[in-house]
Amino acid sequence: MMEVDFDCCSFFKAVADPNRVKIMMLLARRELSVSEICAHFKMKQPSISHHLGVLKNARIVESRKEGKEVFYRLNACCVSSCCSGFMKRFAGGGEGA
Repeated sequence: MMEVDFDCCSFFKAVADPNRVKIMMLLARRELSVSEICAHFKMKQPSISHHLGVLKNARIVESRKEGKEVFYRLNACCVSSCCSGFMKRFAGGGEGA
């Protein structure tokens, strides 16, 4: 299996915000448009877009455009890689700690 290199520091900085974690939880269920994501928050669309931008820059989410709408989905490979790498390094007394 190919190992993909993700920036785990960017990952943990991105998930330090509770709003971004909530966005991730929504996207863990299914792909959503920006407007669908906005419906779950008491924030305006530019704030949601900012959070999505942080998540996208950390490679936690991926996007695709369909007409004028942008759809986001969780990049489960990034989440899995960063979390398992963190656990291997710090939870089991593994090498590199």
